[in-house]
Amino acid sequence: MTETTFEVKFLTEDEYESFAEVYNDFRTRAVDEYKFELSPLTYGEFLESVRKELITCLVLLENNKPTAFLIYTTAISEAIELNIIHCLNMENMIQRSKLLTEKFLMLTKEERKEKVVCYPMLGAQRSLIGELARYGFKFVGIAVLRFMMTGTNSREILKLTHLTGMEDCYKVVPWNDSYFDDAVEIVQEAFETSADALFDPRFLSLDGTFDIITKIVKNLYAEFLPEATSVLLCNDIPVGFCFMNLTGGTIANIPIVAIKKEHQGKGLSKYMLKRSVEQLLRWVDAGEKPITEVNTNTETNNFQALKMYRHLGFKEDYNYPQSYLLPKK
Repeated sequence: MTETTFEVKFLTEDEYESFAEVYNDFRTRAVDEYKFELSPLTYGEFLESVRKELITCLVLLENNKPTAFLIYTTAISEAIELNIIHCLNMENMIQRSKLLTEKFLMLTKEERKEKVVCYPMLGAQRSLIGELARYGFKFVGIAVLRFMMTGTNSREILKLTHLTGMEDCYKVVPWNDSYFDDAVEIVQEAFETSADALFDPRFLSLDGTFDIITKIVKNLYAEFLPEATSVLLCNDIPVGFCFMNLTGGTIANIPIVAIKKEHQGKGLSKYMLKRSVEQLLRWVDAGEKPITEVNTNTETNNFQALKMYRHLGFKEDYNYPQSYLLPKK
């Protein structure tokens, strides 16, 4: 019997033809088995992103045949974002992922002295928790919640939700660019001690948060929806934000909800969230935007946030481990 030889290397043009089978196997599983919101890049688009160095792909060769890969990027945030580990036909996940992870950690050793590694372990990747823990990764449970425009009772629950008791000094209005600086300050204050800051260290500074808010409102993550983004004012001064964007023209997402600390604990986030979802529903009912759902996520142990979303018609769809590896100088 011939002994299997393993090699992990950067994907190069020499493997483009033989690697197509592995990538397309991942692509067929992305939505159903990995819970991707939308189908990932076509193979041609993927190769173009590799050529432009927008993403880095490590490929595992077994007897010179590609059987698995790991994709990461440093182009989007201050973190090293590990996007996916996939094995052909989902076979030998533990063994293959170990080889890929060890190569990844070796190649990023210098960068990891300053940068955190973050890795959302969607779908079958959950099985890799034990292996990643051996390398020092920590984990935060993330719950994904959805408000479906049809097919569920989300609308009925929202319609029955009557919010009363907001003090007269408060009101909720749509986004205006003049609120940008306030958003940076309030979001940074609200998130700097959150779990999000563990795997996205931009929240730890105003400059980093400036980058996050800029990417949201400049359509770099998805299409920004200013009319559906709600701002909480207190005596006409911004004290809270509920951002809304649109992916693929059909899936609305709430990337950030934040309230200034002295205004927290009053249930005010519900007013912003309700206004934002109702604006989406108006677009849907008028035939202006073919939105099928609104989704968001929060920590699985953030019971207050989970209760708020449920109260307004959101339902928990699934959860996944968000892993992160802190810098080691």
